[in-house]
Amino acid sequence: MKELKIKTHICEVHMDELTDTERDLIAKAIEATNRSYSPYSHFQVGAALLLENGITIMGCNQENAAFPAGICAERSAIFAAGAEYPDQPITMLAIAARNPRGVLQSEPVSPCGTCRQVLIETETRFHRPIRILLYGQRCVYVMDGIRNLMPLSFTEF
Repeated sequence: MKELKIKTHICEVHMDELTDTERDLIAKAIEATNRSYSPYSHFQVGAALLLENGITIMGCNQENAAFPAGICAERSAIFAAGAEYPDQPITMLAIAARNPRGVLQSEPVSPCGTCRQVLIETETRFHRPIRILLYGQRCVYVMDGIRNLMPLSFTEF
């Protein structure tokens, strides 16, 4: 048997260590949490992505009684970007969430497995990693590319 060690690279930073663009994108992700339709989980997730052309797209989770007919915040933003700007690569994605009491999460939240796979597909499509900002009140996790959260991906570029 051979044991393999898989490494990822995630930076834990404070908001004041981010660029203005990164802070603005996080603010939009936080704003998007207020647009969430989450009557079942009461977990409001917001996402904001920045396209290469400078346009920002926001998304939020949308739940449905006919589970799994809803959609996560990340995928709602990615699919909206793909519908409106199909030739524009995503350069950065920020994600924020509120707990069932409506309070912003103290720790960063990460995308679900399905969203991670969609992010991998998006990076593969455009042949470039997406800078990902996972917001929490205590800190922000920053990574260059979804493979840092899903290193054994289904596809590669």
